[in-house]
Parts: sequence; structure tokens; C-alpha cells
Amino acid sequence: MRLGVLDVGSNTVHLLVVDAHPGARPLPAHSHKAELRLAELLDGSGGIGAEGVERLAQVIREALEAAEDKGVEEVLPFATSAVREAANADAVLARIREETGVALPVLSGEAEARLTFLAVRRWFGWSAGRLLVLDIGGGSLEIAYGMDEDPDIAASLPLGAGRLTAGRLLDELPDPEDVRALRRRIRTEIARVVGGFTRVGSPDRTVATSKTFKQLARFAGEGPRDRRTLSRKALNEWVPRLAAMTPQQRAALPGVSAGRAPQLLAGALVAEAAMDLFGVDEAEVCPWALREGVILRRLDHLPAA
Repeated sequence: MRLGVLDVGSNTVHLLVVDAHPGARPLPAHSHKAELRLAELLDGSGGIGAEGVERLAQVIREALEAAEDKGVEEVLPFATSAVREAANADAVLARIREETGVALPVLSGEAEARLTFLAVRRWFGWSAGRLLVLDIGGGSLEIAYGMDEDPDIAASLPLGAGRLTAGRLLDELPDPEDVRALRRRIRTEIARVVGGFTRVGSPDRTVATSKTFKQLARFAGEGPRDRRTLSRKALNEWVPRLAAMTPQQRAALPGVSAGRAPQLLAGALVAEAAMDLFGVDEAEVCPWALREGVILRRLDHLPAA
């Protein structure tokens, strides 16, 4: 069957269309995305303003039209941290349902981490052993660890690249003191959960997902594009360089889009801190993440052919 997963994230609204059936690898057929940056559209009360809600409804309508054009049988919609943590989340969801007909489920941070872990496990297989999975989104950082398809432990922290940039790094060239203060905050947040993970066990392999890690690995990583790895040593060298660049200069780096360039420094600070505090020397970048996890979970509930 042809499935569409509609991901209302903190940075983008992304429709991924795949051809899939139980027991087979989902094959991408179409991708439709729009940059919305919900994390940056919050008003003074922490809610999504009227303009942001209207833009969101319009983007969802466009995604549904694209799904219809591509012959999608079922659309699996979900929202993540930007909607989840908005002060007016219930009102936003009601408006979206009224405007588009879409009942938009909101995933918890832990559910995000667990579904992403499922996708990574299926990508690497059982031979990968115990996995530690790191996923930096626009609004949050998800961490999961385990041996099976459902992780033994999962956590979500408010350390997304978009959220941190909007709160701390809005200047073209950030003040070094602001960068240092943000670095401290990130490390304090991550340090609070490290003990819970290390008590469970140590990973055989660390895997990174998300656009942030993919971009960092494109210019700071090693290996072929489809099997890129990112080292803590490379991040340590690149973070001060990124802090000294304007967003325009970062956008000139391989694999970095102009829209994501302003968030790259904050994302690099989170990646560096996570790898440092978890004692990770090298992380492999996985092309599958949350959207694929949602698709795989849906396929698990379909009857076999």
C-alpha cells in the first residue's frame, strides 16, 4: 500500500510518501515539505499566534493535496514538541481539525525517542548489538538505549536546535558569553539524565539521526555519504569555528541549507555535549528516524499478505 506520514515538526511540516507492505523495507516515493519554524512563532505567552496557526493549516492542506495527487491510501499525521509544548496546544489542534479535517495526534517526547529507536534498530539490524540513539530536532533532543526494538530507557530534553537558537543565539555573530552560557545550560540538562542510561549498560554502537547530525556529518564527518560517521574530536574542532561564522558563512558549508544555517551552532553544541557526556567517541549517522519509525509501527499492525 502507499502510505503518507505527515510530520508537523518544530522546523518543518514534512509529508513522506512510501510504498510499503509488512515484512518489506518501505520505499520512498515522494517528499513534500515546507519550512514553518513553529518553534520561532510562539507569542509572549508561549502559544502559537493566529498567524502561525493559519500558516500551519495552509501547509497541512497543501500536504494533503500532495498526498491525494500521489495516490496515498492512508495518511499518518503527528505533531512533536512545538505543538506539544505550546501554551494553547488544545486550541491549535481544534482549529487544525476544523480547518483541515485532520485530527493531529501529539507524540510525547518519550514516544518520539522510542519510535526513532525502532527505525534505527530496523535499519542496522540485530547484529548492531546495544544501541545508543541521539536525535536532535528543532524543539527537543531525544535519547534512547537498548538491545531490542523497544529501548530499555528513553528520554526527551528541551534542547532542540531551533528552540535554543530562538532563545539565545539570534545575533548574526553571537556573543561569546551567550555561547558559553548556552553551552553550560545544555550540559547541565544532559548531565541530569546520563546516570539513568549508564546504569542500564554501555552501547556497542552509537547512532545519530536528524537533519542536524546529517549536516554536521556532511562537512565534519568521515566516510561515504551513505555511511557517514561523526567524531567527538571533529565536533570539538568545529564548534568554535561555527561560533565565529555568520549564518551566511555556515550556509556555504557542504550540506548546510540557508534555512538551517542559523540553528547549526546550537545543534553542534548539543551534539558535542551529548557525545562528551555519554563518552561517545564516534557516532554513525542513520538515514531513518522518527517518520520511518511511525511507518514501521503502522506496518507492524497490518495483516501479512
